[in-house]
Amino acid sequence: MENEKYRHEIKHSISCGDFLMLTGKIGLIANPDENMRCGEYFIRSLYFDSFSDKVLREKLDGLGEREKFRIRFYNMDSGFVRLEKKSKKAGLCLKRSAVLTRGQVQKIIAGDFDFLEDSEEPLCRELYIKMLTERLRPKIIVDYRRKAYVFPYGNVRVTFDHDISSSYDLENFFGETSDIPVPNEIIMEVKYDEFLPQIIADITRLDGRQSCSFSKYAAARYI
Repeated sequence: MENEKYRHEIKHSISCGDFLMLTGKIGLIANPDENMRCGEYFIRSLYFDSFSDKVLREKLDGLGEREKFRIRFYNMDSGFVRLEKKSKKAGLCLKRSAVLTRGQVQKIIAGDFDFLEDSEEPLCRELYIKMLTERLRPKIIVDYRRKAYVFPYGNVRVTFDHDISSSYDLENFFGETSDIPVPNEIIMEVKYDEFLPQIIADITRLDGRQSCSFSKYAAARYI
């Protein structure tokens, strides 16, 4: 907890032409993420919200301090699944995580979450409390493909997310789902610690276009 650090996060909605140009340039100076297979990897997330859609409303209202819980795994590999909490404060982001098993996730989806109370992971116990007090429940699945690059100076990570889709087929979280595409969205995210190296800033600058506050969760809910 003492080593937790909020990071800067800049997002841009980009075109297919931007995607090809930017990934070509970034690939010349930054290292590909070690987890990429065939040039990208697949991400599936299960987002939580309350019955009154508290998380969605706070995002749409632009609340400066907010949080969301999600369960995530990569490349359809259910051997490593994480519970994540993403917090936003004054424009900065913090992500905490804890490991879950496939069986535990299936129990949560089925509404059996009491085991979280006795977890050794503080984040799991926090989710348990929020599921009791705020009535958080699994709400929607969001899938997408990601190209990611890392640059050591400034601890920079540049990602490009595309082929975004959603599904309410929660019971099949670890299998085939009926997907609904989120149309025409490619999102570039630039994340860094205290400073953004000028060479990265120059490459990722899109003249005449401002950054956005795109949320895959919110976009998926509004299809």
